[in-house]
Amino acid sequence: MAISNPALKFTYEDYERFPNDGKRHELIDGDHYVTPAPSRKHQYVSGRLHASLFSFVDGRRIGHVYSAPFDVVLSDVDVVQPDLLFVSSERMPRLTERNLQGAPDLVIEISSESTRRTDETTKRKLYERFGVQEYWVVDPVLETVRVYRRAAGGFANAVELAAEAKDRLETPLLTGLELPLAEIFAER
Repeated sequence: MAISNPALKFTYEDYERFPNDGKRHELIDGDHYVTPAPSRKHQYVSGRLHASLFSFVDGRRIGHVYSAPFDVVLSDVDVVQPDLLFVSSERMPRLTERNLQGAPDLVIEISSESTRRTDETTKRKLYERFGVQEYWVVDPVLETVRVYRRAAGGFANAVELAAEAKDRLETPLLTGLELPLAEIFAER
């Protein structure tokens, strides 16, 4: 849910004063977005993705993987907390103790009914504008992943993958990574 007032744009300084209330607070173009705590399935899928990505990246020492809450400061009026993000070794100088200053290589958002529109439009455009190389929108209910990859001038048309089709997540950012969607979404 966005809290928007065209006359008032929030900045990172304002953001730092938002309450620590267990909700996710983000700024997009100075508008304040608040998201409630994620569902159980959201957390489960996030954990599975995080474990798989962390193991792959850490074992090869090619960067770092972070999960929310971790601030990504794209500009003074654009501060987000993606569900998961990958920062390659090349972009690691942008990391501070408190946040990432600039775009990560890969951003993963796990959608819910309340965040689907923001994830698919507002955040996609934001990540595209600030140079994210790849953006995954994960739907834990439909068990699908929409993958946006940077091409000339922005993101190319999305590729949709589905657990039902026995698809695997792969990315040129992490050569050799193969994540079977059926395993990511399977609850034990």
